[in-house]
Amino acid sequence: MGNLTNETKPDPGIYNINLKTQFKHLEVIDIPSVVGKCTEKWQNFTLTQVNDSVVRIAVVEGEFHWHKHDNDDEFFFVLEGQLLIDLEDKTIELNPNQGTTITKGVMHRPRAPKKTVMLMVETAAIVPTGD
Repeated sequence: MGNLTNETKPDPGIYNINLKTQFKHLEVIDIPSVVGKCTEKWQNFTLTQVNDSVVRIAVVEGEFHWHKHDNDDEFFFVLEGQLLIDLEDKTIELNPNQGTTITKGVMHRPRAPKKTVMLMVETAAIVPTGD
């Protein structure tokens, strides 16, 4: 993994992160349709808001940068592919139908060795690229 303090943080603009809620309550959310519209290596969409949290879908391939969320936990659930979440002392491997919660304040780096579709649940106020 290397020393986190020496890692280069890429421009967060390389990710296509859409924070606008795409579906209203009581509206059917068709995941294959949403995934079919993704054409970039790292895209995510806010599907819906549930109280003070949002449910997002991401279609990713490659690496995100090292980051943390000082005030927010973050839940990842893999639908297709494989997600690796590097932590300072280990890597969590998630395959289809597996998920994990990253505790607020924990430095982490999600990466997908192949095209991966995942759901994320986090507060609506979170900054997806980190604090």
